[in-house]
Amino acid sequence: MAYLTVKDGVKQFTGFRALNGVSISVERGEFFTLLGPSGCGKTTLLRAIAGFNDLTTGSILLDGQDLRAIPPHKRDIGMVFQDYAVFPHLSVFDNVAFGLKPRKVPADQVKTRVAEALKAVHLEALAERLPAAMSGGQQQRIGLARAMVINPRLLLMDEPLSNLDAKLRIELREEIRDIQKRVDIATIYVTHDQEEALAISDRICVMSAGHIEQIGTPQDIYGNPQTLFVANFVGTLNTLKDTEGRAKLLADLGLHTKAAHWTVRPERLSLAKAGEPIPSRSVAVPGTVSKFTYLGREAHVLVETAAGAVVVQIANPAYGAVRNPGDEVSVLFEHSALMAFDADSKRLPLES
Repeated sequence: MAYLTVKDGVKQFTGFRALNGVSISVERGEFFTLLGPSGCGKTTLLRAIAGFNDLTTGSILLDGQDLRAIPPHKRDIGMVFQDYAVFPHLSVFDNVAFGLKPRKVPADQVKTRVAEALKAVHLEALAERLPAAMSGGQQQRIGLARAMVINPRLLLMDEPLSNLDAKLRIELREEIRDIQKRVDIATIYVTHDQEEALAISDRICVMSAGHIEQIGTPQDIYGNPQTLFVANFVGTLNTLKDTEGRAKLLADLGLHTKAAHWTVRPERLSLAKAGEPIPSRSVAVPGTVSKFTYLGREAHVLVETAAGAVVVQIANPAYGAVRNPGDEVSVLFEHSALMAFDADSKRLPLES
């Protein structure tokens, strides 16, 4: 049995169902991320596990125990919030030690455990400082140390990096992942940031409108999305219009699936060079450049084709390799790069 299981979780508010039969399982030591847009139910699910909001129906088991029968303060769950939630009038040490007092931990153990927690988040030299004089990243480290110092059975993190700037988010997410690996604690992490989820998760649960779209490894979620929602939400996606140009492209590629939606990721496309041989099971479609966006490590070229407008991603664009609006180009489509979805937005196998 998995370490944590939520089965058929339903949360009904007045006139609104936030969770609609959600089931997940999390293993010991796993970093499990709930990913989705605002209002999809991910924070509602996290709060139900923490005990802040009980489920309407369904079960939550942690290491075989029924969590719904245990008050929140007795669940031994560590929680890291979006807004840091530090006490400004207490020192860093006292902030971290706060959760140990109601547990009646002996003073010598408090000192040892707080010191270990502060060392883990690189704040041991700032133990006596007040949080008001510290950066947002440092304050979030306090929150992380406070959650870990109680030796929780489970660690919950609700968008802990969303209030930080982009560079600090990247630095701190890597630290969080490193710490989680060292302490080997099951962690459920909530975010709406796709890149963040891909970078730190063992598995990702993509949610939409109160239900689960797909659960899988980062590679599964990005490389093998099972619904159109997942494909669109995680990463960038080109959707080919239902035109004669699309029909010709599919015929030339030998694709016969009766799909409602045909898509392809920008990095799976390339611009064919004049006179260059076309690989087997590939087709070059002529088009006109309408926009060129240089991003340093990559460039995006928007090309108008008979199959619709598509973005082509160029990795490591050479200096000066600019495409100008109006340039005539050919976009190379590979047979295996296309993804097909039915009218219900479910993934279809490619048939040829």
